[in-house]
Order: sequence, then C-alpha cells, then structure tokens
Amino acid sequence: MTKPDTQWQELQTRWQELADLGGIDALLGWDQSTYMPKQAAAGRSRQQALVATLSHARATDPAYGKLLEKAEKRSDLSPEQTRMLQLARKRFEESARLPASFVAEWSQHGGDSYSAWTQARPANDFARMQPILEKTLDLSLQAASYFPEFADPMDYFIDQSDEGMSAAQIDAVFAELRTALVPLIDAVAQAEKPRTDFLARHFPADQQLKFGEAVIRDYGYDFTQGRQDLTHHPFMTRLGNHDTRITTRVRENDPTDALYSTLHESGHAMYEQGVAAEYLGTPLGGGVSSGVHESQSRLWENLVGRSEAFWQAYFGKFCDAFPEQLKDVSADEMYRASNTVSRSLIRTDADELTYNLHVITRYKLERQMLSGQLAIRDLPEAWHAAYEQSLGLRAPSDVDGVLQDVHWYFGTIGGAFQGYTLGNVLSAQFYAAAEAANPGLSADIARAEFGRLHGWLRENVYRHGSRFTPGELVRRATGQPMTAAPYLKYLREKYGRLYGVSVSI
Repeated sequence: MTKPDTQWQELQTRWQELADLGGIDALLGWDQSTYMPKQAAAGRSRQQALVATLSHARATDPAYGKLLEKAEKRSDLSPEQTRMLQLARKRFEESARLPASFVAEWSQHGGDSYSAWTQARPANDFARMQPILEKTLDLSLQAASYFPEFADPMDYFIDQSDEGMSAAQIDAVFAELRTALVPLIDAVAQAEKPRTDFLARHFPADQQLKFGEAVIRDYGYDFTQGRQDLTHHPFMTRLGNHDTRITTRVRENDPTDALYSTLHESGHAMYEQGVAAEYLGTPLGGGVSSGVHESQSRLWENLVGRSEAFWQAYFGKFCDAFPEQLKDVSADEMYRASNTVSRSLIRTDADELTYNLHVITRYKLERQMLSGQLAIRDLPEAWHAAYEQSLGLRAPSDVDGVLQDVHWYFGTIGGAFQGYTLGNVLSAQFYAAAEAANPGLSADIARAEFGRLHGWLRENVYRHGSRFTPGELVRRATGQPMTAAPYLKYLREKYGRLYGVSVSI
C-alpha cells in the first residue's frame, strides 16, 4: 500500500484554504456589483478588508513558508508539482513584502472607491472621485515600491497580470498596432456605412437575456456551475472550484450591448470552467494571465459572435425572439450592423478596429500617472485631449470621459488595460491554430456547432490553467510566440470585404 504523501496533502490543504478565502472575497465583490443595498457599502468595504487581512495572514504564515521550503528540496516532484511550487513561492514572497496593515487599507479603499464611483459617474461628479483617486494612486505607487527590482512601477503591475511581459514590450506591440490600424480605420471611415436604424428599436430586456443565454449554452457555458446577473460594468468571477459567474447589462434600444457582453464574459467563464479538475484549489487552478484570459472573451465575442457564420446560425432565432423589431431586416444587414466601424467615446461599445485605440489611450494615461507626469486633478482634461488626438472626439462630460471605466475605481492604477489588446492579438492567433487543426470551423459555426472549437481550446488552453507561463502556453498551442500577424490579417480581410477597402497592414 502506498504511503500517503502527508507533506503534499498539507500543501494542498493550504492552497485550497487560500483559494476559498479568495472565493469569499470574490463573492463579496460579486454581491457588491449586483444585489447589495446602497446603504451596505461601508460595511461591505470593512468585510472585504477583513477577508484581505485573513488571506494575507494565511498567505504569509511562516509555517507555510517552511512547508514550501521543505517541498522545494524534494527530488521526486512532477513537472506540475514543480510549477505549483514555483507559483506558490512567488506569491508567498510577494505577499510577505506587503505589510498586513497596508493590505487591509488597500482592500477597504478599493471597496469604498467602487461604491463612490457607482454614484459619482451618473452624477458627472469627478470632484467627488478626485481625492479618492489620488489616494488610489498613492496606494498603487506604495505597492510598487515594495518591489524595487521593477524600476518602472508599471512593470510591477504588468508582471502581476501578464507574467513575462514588460512595459517596453507592450509599448512595442501597441506601436505596431497603431501604425497598422490607423490607415485601415481611416479608409473604412470613408466607406459607405451599413444600416443600423433597426438596432434603436425597442427590444425587451427579458427577451434579450433569454436569447444571449441560449447562445452561450450552445457555446458550452455550463449553467450548473454558474449563472448570469445584471451589473453596472460586466465581469466574470470565480467564487469556488465549480462556481464561475458572469454578469451583463441591458439597453432596450440596442440589443447588441447585452448580447456581446454576454458572449464576452462567457469566454472568460468557459476558460475557468475548463481548467483540469486536479488543478482546482492549487496555484495552477485558474487562467494564466489577463492577456490569455482576454483572448478567450474576445475570441467568442468577436471571431465567433461577430462572424457572418454566427448570424447565419442565429438570425432566424433572433427574429423569433423579436419578430416585429426585425421584420424588415436581413441576416446580412444584421451581420453588417454588428460590425459597424465608428469612432466612439465608450471602450466597451467600440468596434474591433477602434477598440485598441481606446486601450492604448488608457494605457498611456496610466503610465503618465504612475511616472508623476500627470496629476489626478488634470486627468479629466488629459483624457479629453487624448481622445481628441487618438479618435478625434471629445466627450460632452466626464460621464463618458474619465469616469466611464470602473478599473481605476476598484482601488488600483496600473496594469488594468493592456490585457485587453494582448487578448485581441492572441484571440486571432489561437483561432488560426484551431482552424488549422480543424478545417471548416466557419461551417460549424454556421450550424451552431461549437464542439470542435471549444474542444480544441479546452485541450490546448483551458485545461492547463496556470501550468505553463503565458509565453509557453501560446507557443505550445500555436507553434510560435505571440505575434500580431494573424490578428492584422483577420482584420484586413474581414473589414476589407465588409467595406470594400484594401489597405496593407
């Protein structure tokens, strides 16, 4: 009879406890963003700070450190166990550098900031958020200061979300994309616009939600391990080993908002639901980086959900849900309306071509704030100036300006946005690899059959969790390091056909 490996069992118990504390914190945050009464805000921030303190204490327990040290000396570890210990050691040492009092303060501030933002944005009240955001910047810089090996604070935050990447690397990717995309956007802007008038008709919210949920069931989102609810700013969150939830929002005069929010968040959720069961509750038990995570949300939202094949499969069902609203609309008109290119103020509403300009704008503002070049008091005007430069637009107020995105109002400035564009790049790279392995995926999509695509992603991306670094995962799945070539090819071909333009990018 094999002797139980008590040392490894103790490690797994520790890891599951840390994962469960993280799930409790996620549950508090999910409720805060969905159902929590307004008057509960202060108490919720206090609860989140308490959980953060408890998690930090468990994560930095000296006994846990000694347990890791002993395990690291073993010669019988599998590659998976070695990677678990590498990630556990990294997180232990990072947590140990952050004082418990700072962790509690940072957590409580994040809760307070979010609650204030939910009221300040609709009131166009940046003045209320200015001192809060100034404290956010101070706390963010303080966090980065505990890691002096990162000369640039942005490098610290990027490392936290996209292991192996640096600000210099992201600067280069963004410069390549901007150079390639601006001429295509300019060419498309001169072309004839598709018909979109029917999208402004009244589409009842309950029917929108029902339709979107039917689509993601077909995609493979497992509702026995999740659910969908409404919120201010859609997100996905994991509350436990088999509890991965998504949120959306609804506009009754634009059915694409709820639909594509739902498809986007389902991509995140299917990634988490697809992690190998044996990795759950361990350091490998979740998505490996923000860029890889966003690749899945953008793949299912855009490469699948905005494709011509998608509307071949679902336009009839969409008409069944909204017969009066769509009685004079064709499948081709719906496809074209879903891919309208227009310079706009709102990142989450942006089309595929202009979306990255929104991300690059925010990323540059973050860098300026962290470097001390931009004071919070000057942020609203800096935002307007940046939008005028990059998109030729100026928001009428801060509601659709500096107050529009929730990210900075969760209590951190730094590393919040680059993952979106890295995800766009990787979405096309993963899809191209899946297509090479499974020719005819578009025909599958046109029949609302997603088994081959979902299966390839589950096998090559999802099940691995954090088993490999992001770079290793991309290379294993696609045969090459991250490259923008498939993404730019996809955009050039798709929008060239849609708008009848030809631009070499």
